[in-house]
Amino acid sequence: MAAETAGGYIVHHLTNLTFGKHPVEGWTFAYPRGFDPENVAAHAANSDLQYQYTRDMIAEMGFWAIHVDTMLWSIGLGALFCFFFAKAAKYATSGVPGGLQNFVELICEFVDTNIKDTYSGKSTLIGPLSLTIFVWVFLMNLMDLVPVDLVPNLFYMAGVEYMKIVPTTDVNATLGMAIGVFLLIIFYSIKMKGFGGFVGELTLQPFGKWMIPFNLLLEGVGLIAKPISLALRLFGNLYAGELIFILIALMPFWIQFTLSVPWAIFHILVIVLQAFIFMMLTIVYLAMAHEHH
Repeated sequence: MAAETAGGYIVHHLTNLTFGKHPVEGWTFAYPRGFDPENVAAHAANSDLQYQYTRDMIAEMGFWAIHVDTMLWSIGLGALFCFFFAKAAKYATSGVPGGLQNFVELICEFVDTNIKDTYSGKSTLIGPLSLTIFVWVFLMNLMDLVPVDLVPNLFYMAGVEYMKIVPTTDVNATLGMAIGVFLLIIFYSIKMKGFGGFVGELTLQPFGKWMIPFNLLLEGVGLIAKPISLALRLFGNLYAGELIFILIALMPFWIQFTLSVPWAIFHILVIVLQAFIFMMLTIVYLAMAHEHH
């Protein structure tokens, strides 16, 4: 692929397939394979919404660029989750259950037990939300066990230069999920306590009305830290794991096999644990939002 050095190989595998609006003037990147430099002016004039050809183009596209591979794999894995769980529900029986039904019931019972142990309120949302978070994040993390060159090579042969298949190694994906949880925290805090009660928790605790600015600073930082910690914890663990797989892939074959198998076995624990932590923190934060001080 597009990597002549070890550094280029690492950068290539950590670059997302990006689509966005690129400036029609001042292109600073090398031309892609098969691209005619003589037609660059006409191409730029006719199409400023495009996929990036090199990593440099991503910064030039700005904030509104979309990581297409992250969207593709996260939505696809979410659809896969919905398909199998809907199939299990459709063919569920009170008699002898099949393997799929047993598997789905096991996961549902696991999630339900953790909710009952942590969440004391009443909500029709917390169960489906926790189940979705656990399974969806687990599936996205599980893509980290796919050999690092397999899928990118297949897409490269089809003419796609970049392809990251682990959505949780993209901070945009983890931060997007964390912001969704954060909005639910705000919504339920206001719903259960009223707007005045929510503002009161931010301004009157822990030192009373005479320390409102200091209270607001402390509580505000604590509130904002929730989605940031959710996002960065998941992203950091999976990004580090993916980077180690890439570094192992740079080694001779016999060393690759010696190191990749133990690391993959250990990484299974990380994959499950990070999905579990994301789910549990979501339950804890929503339980806190339902409680009056």
